[in-house]
Amino acid sequence: MESCGKEEPKGPVLHIVVVGFHHKRGCQVEFSYPPLIPAEGHDSNNLPEKWKYLPFLALPDGAHNYQEDTVYFHLPSLNEEMKCVYGVSCYRQIEAKALKVRQADVTRETVQKSVCVLSRVPLYGLIQAKLQLITHAYFEEKDFSQISILKELYDHMNGSLRGTTLEGSQVYLGLSPRDLILHFKHKVLILFKLVLLEKKVLFYVSPVHRLVGTLMTVLSLFPGMIEHGLADSSQYHCKSSISETPESLDPVRISPSAGELNPKTDSKTDINDATDGESSAFDHSDNHTSVADQSQPSASPQNHLQPHPPSHTSPDSSESDWETLDPSVLEAGEGSEGSVKHLEAESGEPITVQPKSVTGQGQLTQGLVSGLEEDQYGLPLAIFTKGYLCLPYMALQQHHLLSDVRVRGFVAGATNILFRQQRHLSDAVIDVEEARIHVDDPELRRMLSLSTADLRFSDFLLKHVTENREDVFLDGTGWEGGDEWIRAQFALYLHSLLASTLQQDNEKLLADYSSAFISAWKITHNYRVWFSNKHPAMAEITPGHPFQGQYSVADVKLRLSHSVQNSERGKKLGNAVITTSRSVVQTGKAVGQSVGGALTSAKSAMSSWFSTLAQPAVTSPAPDSTASKQ
Repeated sequence: MESCGKEEPKGPVLHIVVVGFHHKRGCQVEFSYPPLIPAEGHDSNNLPEKWKYLPFLALPDGAHNYQEDTVYFHLPSLNEEMKCVYGVSCYRQIEAKALKVRQADVTRETVQKSVCVLSRVPLYGLIQAKLQLITHAYFEEKDFSQISILKELYDHMNGSLRGTTLEGSQVYLGLSPRDLILHFKHKVLILFKLVLLEKKVLFYVSPVHRLVGTLMTVLSLFPGMIEHGLADSSQYHCKSSISETPESLDPVRISPSAGELNPKTDSKTDINDATDGESSAFDHSDNHTSVADQSQPSASPQNHLQPHPPSHTSPDSSESDWETLDPSVLEAGEGSEGSVKHLEAESGEPITVQPKSVTGQGQLTQGLVSGLEEDQYGLPLAIFTKGYLCLPYMALQQHHLLSDVRVRGFVAGATNILFRQQRHLSDAVIDVEEARIHVDDPELRRMLSLSTADLRFSDFLLKHVTENREDVFLDGTGWEGGDEWIRAQFALYLHSLLASTLQQDNEKLLADYSSAFISAWKITHNYRVWFSNKHPAMAEITPGHPFQGQYSVADVKLRLSHSVQNSERGKKLGNAVITTSRSVVQTGKAVGQSVGGALTSAKSAMSSWFSTLAQPAVTSPAPDSTASKQ
């Protein structure tokens, strides 16, 4: 079954697949071009073992509730190369009575199908734009046996995308950080830090296109992440037997191209298990794997500092250490001074990024440790490697990955309520609809607490996005306050953060990023991999937080506003104030109406009484006197 994928593909598009819903067999592949299994035909329902979740990803849960939808998903590669397969699926449904040719297996009132593109390049928005047009035309035929248009789609996409480079705005088509900031506001930086800490992050919302758009927009804030950082983001294992235990798994040996780390699970697999103490959450084993024939140059214009590796093993289990770099990789730079001059914090204008051409950022090189294509700053960070998954959409059939011991973390999206109900399997659950971040672990909440400088940075972005500027168009194509400008600000933030970690006596610099966050980040896989290599271009980056400086009254107001808007007590207090204000207004109106009505009645009664007193009494003549006169 896995013979497919070994042949060199002709272009960036691997397959065009049609997935339908069968009334007896459920979701199934109905057509594939070229065939998913070369030995079988285009209409075969069989799948390679590694792609057995494809039908459930292309045709998502609850699809019948929407007329159309779009899904981004990732599949593991069928060969041994460290490459991810990027899937884009366009779903539609049509009434069965509208079909010109109704097949025998169509027994329901509606027909649900998805047209899917499996690609080797992460051009989600560009592929989606082309695929939506073809899917609409395919459904307009009202005869699903007409597959010629799908074969033409395969040839057209391979022809048009063959020379496409992963640079420029076409990579981020459909991903709007501007809309993300307008919705999440200051919490966008918390999402950014959650990914840096390599936590188990679950996004939840319906429909799917909103879910995957939000998740991928967060990842687009990391320089080079979508272009080159997701190559190893889907190397998961399909559900295996219960008898398979972590001890039976073979450790991954270290090689310069594959990585430096030993695959075990993080000690914080379950949030409830991390409440014994703050230090136990970050204990790591000192059992290091050997590095085969790898040495670091002893003389370099810029050397790194030793990041205080852990010195003891967690007493709980062997799963407390997922990976640890060999000390020899880091000792090469110990004891030498960095070439970047330490800069004191200034209280003047914040450092903001200026426009840079993509061609001026240097040529990409293969990372010796991460295996990813990196720029001269060592970016993208090796976050989605060694068992840390990126699953923009996660089917219910993949639920076991949340508790798989071989998965040390994930950034995943789900629409099924079962994922949200089992919050203990995730470190953070992001409710996209309400723009809320649910974190049960108090230690993690302390790490994610934004510093004053962080709040200034977030407020700076929010003000530029919300202000009505003439150079910002509705589609966010302007520079200042636009999508590219926002990504540039986060690139500056990350560059400054990395440069600050290279300074001697950098506690003051790093405190602006939150000391708790820095302590947790320095023991993550992505930071250790980045720190183990030399990046001479970092000498050009000014260390320190872009918004460092002295405290002011504005900072106190900003902190108070952030606390009221984001803390549970603040929200309850805000709701209570709003409710009380409404009650006071309503009570005032009611009292005014009651008092006003009483005064009016009293005034009317008094006026009537006074008018009665003022009028002379009218006496009727006595009947006797009248009779006597007659």
